[in-house]
Amino acid sequence: MLPNKPNYKTMKKLTYLVMIALSAYAMQGCNSAPKDAKESADSVNKTKDTTTNAAATGGIAVDKDDAKFATTAANGGMAEVALGKLALQKTANAQIKDFANMMVTDHGKANDELKAIAKAKNITLPDSVDSDHQKKIADLSQKTGKDFDKAYVDAMIDGHKKTLDLMQDAAKSCKDADLKAFAAKTAPTVKMNLDAINKIHDSMK
Repeated sequence: MLPNKPNYKTMKKLTYLVMIALSAYAMQGCNSAPKDAKESADSVNKTKDTTTNAAATGGIAVDKDDAKFATTAANGGMAEVALGKLALQKTANAQIKDFANMMVTDHGKANDELKAIAKAKNITLPDSVDSDHQKKIADLSQKTGKDFDKAYVDAMIDGHKKTLDLMQDAAKSCKDADLKAFAAKTAPTVKMNLDAINKIHDSMK
């Protein structure tokens, strides 16, 4: 007895499934560039931020904008610590050494506070700096003497302006009370650091 031929509907369904699989494979090929740590953390948080898979992911206790703030703040904080440690190795300028020590201490403390909040809310934070900051660290590590000092000071001014804006915005707009309080508490320290690096910049003219 010959086996039954698959009917038209079954064939159509199989063709459809094959097309989906092929298109997914093609999309994967297009997006084959490896994600950096921040992008990966954002993707994980996006996966948690649904009602359909909370059992699998543990869910997330904040909305997507708050989670994005947390990953951005963590990324910037880790970069400040890494650049501070680099400056301590590279510079002979006493003012810059003092500032770099302050970066390692202040941002290290803020990073630990943010990690504790993230753990409580099930927010995934990046475990290393993103590709932009990796490039900045690599570029700075190639410089020496006054070239390094100038580049580091410029990077600190730029970074602290962006971080201050980030913290001030989050202090107003974060929906999560703990993240909002973290941003409000951190903003004055960032402002103090920005004032300090601006003074160092002016003294180097």
